[in-house]
Amino acid sequence: MTSATTGEKDQIVLAIGGESEDGYDPTLGWGRYGSPLFQSTLLKRDAGLNIVNDLAESHTVSANGLVYKITIRKDARFSDDTPLTARDVVYTFNQAATSAGLTDVTVLDTATATSDVDIELKLKQPQSTFINRLVTLGIVPEKLHSADPASYAKNPIGSGPYKLVKWESGKQLIVERNDLYYGDRPAIKRLVFVFNEDDANGGYTLAKAGQAQVASIPPALAKETIPGFKLYSVKSVDNRGLMFPFLPDTGKKTDKGYTIGNNVTADLAIRQAVNYVLDRKAMVDGVLEGYGSPAYGPVSGLPWEQTDAMIEDANPNLAKKILADGGWKAGSDGTLEKNGTQAAFTIVFPASDSTRQALAITAADMIKPLGIQVEVVGKSWDDIETLMHSNVIVFGWGSHDATEIYNLYHSSYAGKDYYNTGYYANKTIDSDLDMAMGAPSQDEANAFLKAAQWDGTAGFTTKGDAAWAWMVNLYHTYEVSECLDIGTPQIEPHGHGWPITAGIADWKWTCA
Repeated sequence: MTSATTGEKDQIVLAIGGESEDGYDPTLGWGRYGSPLFQSTLLKRDAGLNIVNDLAESHTVSANGLVYKITIRKDARFSDDTPLTARDVVYTFNQAATSAGLTDVTVLDTATATSDVDIELKLKQPQSTFINRLVTLGIVPEKLHSADPASYAKNPIGSGPYKLVKWESGKQLIVERNDLYYGDRPAIKRLVFVFNEDDANGGYTLAKAGQAQVASIPPALAKETIPGFKLYSVKSVDNRGLMFPFLPDTGKKTDKGYTIGNNVTADLAIRQAVNYVLDRKAMVDGVLEGYGSPAYGPVSGLPWEQTDAMIEDANPNLAKKILADGGWKAGSDGTLEKNGTQAAFTIVFPASDSTRQALAITAADMIKPLGIQVEVVGKSWDDIETLMHSNVIVFGWGSHDATEIYNLYHSSYAGKDYYNTGYYANKTIDSDLDMAMGAPSQDEANAFLKAAQWDGTAGFTTKGDAAWAWMVNLYHTYEVSECLDIGTPQIEPHGHGWPITAGIADWKWTCA
């Protein structure tokens, strides 16, 4: 394979994970956390996260927020040399709206092609975050996709900067430059993505051996120097937190028979005490080797973050007072008790994730001196699905799209997929989130999003319901060959897919 500094300018190897087990179909969610690569989007975000045109030449939104009018460029073609027209855009949005995939377009009422290059999208109701669908939803060819969506997901055709050549599931994915791309053609002709999801340090190993030119590495290895490579520490909104089951265990089950509720974490005093006792800076320094920042909510640094919701953490004395005021008293063995219930719960983390494991263990060590028994266990994602409504889970989220707040905290999403797995519910917060989603613009939505976090009286963050104990935001750490210029990466979302490739069309090999 290509070495770090003596490689070929036409090919690079990337060991950055992100393989999509379900394939590369945008109507099912591919690309929602970053560039879909094979497909182009109507709009995109630049390095400063500003929304700019991509496939679209222009777009307007009606004053009431119900009608989007888009004009696309006339020279766009799919990589199979068929023209991309407004019909393909309309088909893509309609398909995403009905596919029940991870790209939520259910607010769409009608999509209409008014000419070969003009589209009109009408919404059922205003949704401030709908603009993000124009940013993340890759456009698929109607004829090919409609014929066999399952086949398309494995062999995607699009109008993006690259086209898929070969995908060996679990091993590698090979893509080549799409010479029919309407934008500036990438300088790197061929990309090879290698996958080894069972080895958290696999990217580091390949980079050190000179077998990859871009490698995602865990923070614990970020201070290790690899000759011929430069470390990129990319800020992100990719967070990690402890999700608390919000309801007590009353015997209620999900449709699949999984237990809902936990009698310990259903107590507000427990949730708030955990939030206040955690030393987030120590987690950043000790677990992330400094490559991260403390998190007090799920949207650190974004325009809709409520900074008033931040707390002074690492405060065991306050945590103990909250527990005592909440009626928790030490039993004969020192463990806190209340109404015959011992203060004990399990923190579950995905066993394949060494960073989440370290965060779970560190959190448990900080919590136990309060008199709370904490067990830490690693499980497969299949097992986590059976446990995530009744146990504390180390989850990770983080998006440029404020819809994620709604999905995590609105009661209508309780028990839906991986979103509100704790069954959190508060009518006041629901109202704030509904007002935010229904606002005509993101700017108008921000006030309601901030209120949902904390308005001085209520909120889902620590000072309010403390539905989660958010811990840290990760900086995504990559080793990149010194011969490869990747420009300035944008602030990245959660690490599903390949967010580092958002600016890949501008990457250049600088060595002879």
